[in-house]
Amino acid sequence: MTTTTHTSSTHPTSARLEFGASAPKAFRALIAFDAAAREGIDPALVELIQIRSSHLNHCAYCLHMHTNDARKAGESEDRLHMVAVWREARHFFTEREQAALALTDAVTLIAGSGVPDDVYARAAALFDERELAQVIALICTINTWNRVALSTGKVAGTDER
Repeated sequence: MTTTTHTSSTHPTSARLEFGASAPKAFRALIAFDAAAREGIDPALVELIQIRSSHLNHCAYCLHMHTNDARKAGESEDRLHMVAVWREARHFFTEREQAALALTDAVTLIAGSGVPDDVYARAAALFDERELAQVIALICTINTWNRVALSTGKVAGTDER
């Protein structure tokens, strides 16, 4: 078992497992699910969803990774800064992006009030069924990645991809 030790007060002080090495089949299945979820979705939208979910889940590791990926793909600094407050900065995002961000909020925070009908209806009006299913799958995968990174103590800036 490969382990990582973190000494910061915001990170675990004891060694934690490397998920990919300790559960390789589950890790490969998650990678395949993630790849399948992205199919046919605009890459900019993929990153916005991943960034927003990572904000909500307080996953610094994934937030760092996906903001860097978005920059490399040409995303503007203005939009990256506004993802956390997208409702107050709607003019930075298209209608489809706003609908996807609202759905990301609802699915990520699902225990609070589920997915409200109006949020789902707006997304369903702007995405066809296949696209909507892909967006939901993507929201599910980033939430899973966030939980893996947080539970295993991944440290922002240490992406080994």
